[in-house]
Amino acid sequence: MHTVIRKTAGRDLAEMESVLARLLDVMLIALSAALASLVFTPAVGYSIVEGAFVALDIAFAVLLLPCFGVYDSWRGRAKWRLCVNLVLGWIAVQVCGLVMLFLLHRAASVSRLWCVSWTVIAAATLVGSRLVVHEVLGRMRRGGRNLRMVAVAGAGAHRDGVIANIMGSPDAGFRAVATFDTRQDSGSELTGLPSFSRLREFADWVRREQIEEVWLALPMSEEDTVLRILEEFSGDLVNLRFIPDVRSLVMFDRNVVDLIGAPAINLMASPMTPYALVQKAVFDRLFASVALLALLPVMLSIAVAVKVTSKGPVLFTQRRKGADGRVFRIYKFRSMREHVARPGVVRQATRGDPRVTRVGAFLRRTSLDELPQFLNVLRGEMSVVGPRPHAIEHDDEYRGVVDGYIHRYRIKPGITGWAQVNGFRGETDRVEKMQARVEHDLYYLRNWSFGLDMRIVFATVVRGLRHRNAY
Repeated sequence: MHTVIRKTAGRDLAEMESVLARLLDVMLIALSAALASLVFTPAVGYSIVEGAFVALDIAFAVLLLPCFGVYDSWRGRAKWRLCVNLVLGWIAVQVCGLVMLFLLHRAASVSRLWCVSWTVIAAATLVGSRLVVHEVLGRMRRGGRNLRMVAVAGAGAHRDGVIANIMGSPDAGFRAVATFDTRQDSGSELTGLPSFSRLREFADWVRREQIEEVWLALPMSEEDTVLRILEEFSGDLVNLRFIPDVRSLVMFDRNVVDLIGAPAINLMASPMTPYALVQKAVFDRLFASVALLALLPVMLSIAVAVKVTSKGPVLFTQRRKGADGRVFRIYKFRSMREHVARPGVVRQATRGDPRVTRVGAFLRRTSLDELPQFLNVLRGEMSVVGPRPHAIEHDDEYRGVVDGYIHRYRIKPGITGWAQVNGFRGETDRVEKMQARVEHDLYYLRNWSFGLDMRIVFATVVRGLRHRNAY
């Protein structure tokens, strides 16, 4: 066993940065309060109660903001998550301050306009300061300063991919400086990095050069290699990070989650984080409410046209499966004449289908028959964007023959989706058509973002109202 005491300059610098960040946040909170008073309530002035409120919030900020991880190292992590955590932490601070004022019976003495404006200005300045700091750090790191040296242990494409990610993200503040080839027969396309084939030589070099990080880019099956490296560095102050190669196992992502105190890697689980689900649900309700109000005259006109031109109800309902396989009834404007369907059999509409009415053909071509599904969105059964729900009979038919079909149930089905705006809609008379549609749905699940949803909505409005495969 080797015991090496490494320089603590890096750790001291990190602690200093954390202290400076806390002081900057305190200063920005106080300055934001003064600015809000100066701009929005100049006639009222800055009361003693409001000054006490600011002092309370500063104390709560010192206590609460660290709980949101805003002073941890965000090197190599998504900065938008830092901004979200910072805003949530600031809101928690404000809530605690208001609760204290309420308990002291002084809440009525605080100007509401000043309080709201202070909250918004402080949130903006806190986030803005972080973005400026990280932009400065990014420029420094691209210039070769403020870097953390990384030696990567592993073999093959996974190790090379990890090193390529390091090299392709200079703003993250890491630099790959050496590799330990755990399988001497593995080829590599990398050049210019010192490479070691023996663990002892690799470890001695890491100690001699005072490398701060060793990343283990190894398959989960190579437990013995992981344990050997852990044992070799057990007496060193080197950060060891395990980046397992689970590409052949993972369906959606490789996020590590905390399960009752133990870290777990999502192999097959919902691709949406709780925050993403809340964000999507809020957007769905707001969009559906606005759409129903704006399209009410159009929907009333369609309802009259359907009722006048053919016998039967205005709305057609059918059982579909939603998130987690829960069954619900989907709403559509009726586009077919009433007919007798065989139990357990759903016959898809085909080109020139005699069951489709003249009004129904227009509705299906323009997707206007889908408008009542905004009611399903308001009921929480569907989303504006997501995989299109199929008839239950089709689900039962395809889930056993189309790879990945079952994973469409991991989120709420949508009125429109990535497959639809890419031309995969209408009749699926061949398994290959359904496979292509499902592949687009899985792409959406793996790459979901709010921006992708907006892109799909925009594409649906611009070019999705008419399609040659809808009949």
